[in-house]
Amino acid sequence: MENCIEANKLTKVYHGRTVVDALYFSVKRGEVFGLLMASLCRRVKTTNAVTSLVYFPMLFLSGATIPYELFSEGLQRVADFLSLTQGIKLMKAVSMGESLDSVLKIIILLATVTVVCTAVSVKTFRWE
Repeated sequence: MENCIEANKLTKVYHGRTVVDALYFSVKRGEVFGLLMASLCRRVKTTNAVTSLVYFPMLFLSGATIPYELFSEGLQRVADFLSLTQGIKLMKAVSMGESLDSVLKIIILLATVTVVCTAVSVKTFRWE
C-alpha cells in the first residue's frame, strides 16, 4: 500500500537545543490516525456538530464506557483505528504494571498522531 504522508529525518531545534532529531514516519493510504476538526471546519457551530458526530461513537468504541474485550472481533478491528482506543489500552497496560516494551508501540503511535495532527492544524487553522 502506498504512503499518502511520509516524513524523513525531521529535526526541530528550539532555542538552540535539538528537541527532535531524525524523526521518520509514514501514513499509508486508508489508515486513520486522528481528527483535525478545528482545522477543517470553517465555523465554530459546524465544528461542534461534526465533533459530536465523531466523538460519541469514538467514546463508545474505545473501551472507555463498554469494555473493549466484549466487542466482536470485527468491531475491535474498527475500534483499533481510533486514537482514544489506543489511549485506553495504554492506561490499562500501565495500571496492570505491564513492561515498557509491551506499550512502546502504542506510545510511538500516539506521539506520531500528536505530531502529525499538530503540524497539520498549525498549517490549516483559519478561524477568525
